[in-house]
Amino acid sequence: MTGVVEESTPRKPFGWRFTAPLLLGSTLNPINTSMIATALVGIGVDMHAGPGATTSLISVLYLCSAIAQPTMGKLSTLFGPRRIFLIGVGILLLAGVIGASAPSFGFLLLSRALIGIGTAAAYPTAMALVRKRADQAGTGVPSRVLGNFSIAAQVTAVVGLPLGGVLVGAFGWRAIFAVNIPLAIVSIVLTLVGVAKDQPAPREGRESLVTALDIPGIVLFAGATTSLLLFLSNLKAPAWWLAAVFVVLAAVLFLWERRASHPLIDIRMLGKNLPLQRTYLRVMLVALSTYAVLYGSSQWMEQSKGLGASVVGLIMIPLSGLSIVVARVVSGRGWVRWPLLLAGAALIGAATVMLLITRESSILVLIGMTLLLGLTNGLGGFGNQATLYMQAPAGDIAVASGLFRTSVYLGSIFSSSLIGIVFGSGATDGGFHALAWVLGGIGVVVLLITVLDRSIPLVTDK
Repeated sequence: MTGVVEESTPRKPFGWRFTAPLLLGSTLNPINTSMIATALVGIGVDMHAGPGATTSLISVLYLCSAIAQPTMGKLSTLFGPRRIFLIGVGILLLAGVIGASAPSFGFLLLSRALIGIGTAAAYPTAMALVRKRADQAGTGVPSRVLGNFSIAAQVTAVVGLPLGGVLVGAFGWRAIFAVNIPLAIVSIVLTLVGVAKDQPAPREGRESLVTALDIPGIVLFAGATTSLLLFLSNLKAPAWWLAAVFVVLAAVLFLWERRASHPLIDIRMLGKNLPLQRTYLRVMLVALSTYAVLYGSSQWMEQSKGLGASVVGLIMIPLSGLSIVVARVVSGRGWVRWPLLLAGAALIGAATVMLLITRESSILVLIGMTLLLGLTNGLGGFGNQATLYMQAPAGDIAVASGLFRTSVYLGSIFSSSLIGIVFGSGATDGGFHALAWVLGGIGVVVLLITVLDRSIPLVTDK
């Protein structure tokens, strides 16, 4: 034997041998997203690139990840989730080598694109593997495991910035790319040891690989997603032609997927599954709110209140800490409906506090705002992940999980445009309050779509 486990389900189906590689793999995207921020200045100096060029290293990962998430989910249904998981980590390994040895800025862009594609494979395939293991073991919804995924993403998103600072300070900006090499190797080894091989996927007749993959659907989805993300990234000066391109491509995608024998996105299933549609909307709105407050309030605290970056970072720590604690509590008990309701209420509360804040406000008030946002993040993170797991058909869980993450990217990118619109040329009290009104409205929408959705159970086992 080569150390690869057999297909039989163990007595403890979700032990560390199985979950560790999946959790590690799913954290590689958020940690790469945040680490790069500490390296942009050094990259700009060494590669003679301006701020606009270096910022593209952030956007290219977002774009490639948003497109690749459901695509990797589709590939996993054809070739097996474990195999696609390993291929994704292998792409990350290659990206780390390219980035660490890049002779020019173009190679860095290639590396970041490959990082986005490689890490995009982890979450949808992990969800497919968890779903398969849970169905085999008859455990129902593994709420604690889903909670661990939510917590892992939150922890690594926070750890990414200080980790990036340490790596850049000690070894230079190339370490931001090189660190993916050992992380990828560890992920591969743990997966080979702890995750059983995929069973051969049945193929209907002698259909071509192009038909099974739905290449036209993937191309149309990529085009529609790219045009939408580019449009949302600069709503302060909107490029309306991009919106028109998105509408046309989305319409063609819709018509194609309805007729495709093996669609990338099962339009018929999604059209009938209104609860899943609401989950995608809710997770996009929660992501939009979280990132808008996270980056918008940080900018306001530095520019208007005059706080240093280190102080701002300390004020934001309670947000992450409470998110992790809350996610652990609700996932351990399998609560779903009440966390989602409270997430909307907490967002409204955070917006209300923001309306009362001025540059003269106490730091304690700012911490109170971040705590309320931490409630929104922790409660909504697990609640939405649990509803996705329950609402998506077992055979579509990988693609559905990919679209879930794409919704998060849409919200995060939209947040940057929202901040630019409300702040204009400077982060003033007036702009901060305008942001609060927008977030309060989003909180009301999140609350209403949850209250009116009677399909969301109180707990995961119902």
